[in-house]
Amino acid sequence: MYEFQEDDIDFEKYAEETEASAHVVPASAFASAVKQSFRARRDGKRIYLPWEKTRDCFEFRDAEVTIWAGQNGHGKSQTTDMVKLSLIGQGMKVAAASFEMKPVANLRRMSRMFAGMNLYSDEFSSEEGLGHVDSLVDEFFGWTEDMLWIYNQTGQTSGKKVVGFVRYCARELGCKHVFVDNLAKCVRDEDDHNQQKAFIDQMCSIAHDENIHIHIVHHLKKPKGGESEKPDKSDVKGSGSITDQPDNLFLVWRNKPKEEARKAGKLDKDNEPDCVIYCRKQRNYEGNGEGEPTIGLWYHKDSLQFVATAVDGALFFPNYPHYQT
Repeated sequence: MYEFQEDDIDFEKYAEETEASAHVVPASAFASAVKQSFRARRDGKRIYLPWEKTRDCFEFRDAEVTIWAGQNGHGKSQTTDMVKLSLIGQGMKVAAASFEMKPVANLRRMSRMFAGMNLYSDEFSSEEGLGHVDSLVDEFFGWTEDMLWIYNQTGQTSGKKVVGFVRYCARELGCKHVFVDNLAKCVRDEDDHNQQKAFIDQMCSIAHDENIHIHIVHHLKKPKGGESEKPDKSDVKGSGSITDQPDNLFLVWRNKPKEEARKAGKLDKDNEPDCVIYCRKQRNYEGNGEGEPTIGLWYHKDSLQFVATAVDGALFFPNYPHYQT
């Protein structure tokens, strides 16, 4: 009988081949799963952006990551607050970590969005008016009970803590959508592209493993032409993995030229939107509309909302579609 030594045979080579062969199967092995996926799309619950005009061009799917990027002050956090409220209105549990805005300030803005009116207006300045404000706030927190969870921490954090937060919200609270605002607070050095890539990789893996949707707010580079310059995918700050790895990318742009024209008294028409959201990536879109839409929105000052047209009133989030009853 021949006796061989370990050095005689490259066992590692065979181990690699065995592992590879175990993963190579006939395409037909997936036939049942593909059939079921068509049925699931037809019969399953589909989750949308707040504005009904976008239903044919975008939807949120499980096991995905979405990046929301924009310049400072261009409304990316404000937009994602609206998305949170809309998701709750569509029956989704939501968790949010905002490391730049204290919970009270953030929830004050969201409660005003929920009320659909300016809770600082003169009609609410009396003691009786403040009582009405209290009632509206109570209604907001009653509606979000067991549906909205807030990570009570601001300032710099670590990627490790955020990973723990996201997993906890998915496993223990049953949250289907988790928001992280923003990436710069999770990765200390904005020039550390390796750490950014590692963090985004982790978020993508967790979204897949926990079957949830993760939203990450991020900054754009300072535009050479000033804030009036419309953003593009290449303007996203940091590692290329921030746009390569996630499934969806939104760029939020505030229409500064329109604002300047209004201040100068030169605005004749309100046909230009106050805010534009550019979808520059939607990896798994299978609809019949425009898979990378450009979404024009108008600012509804009293509610702090962005609405679909210049004449629309505030959205009513407990209903979907978000119309007042």
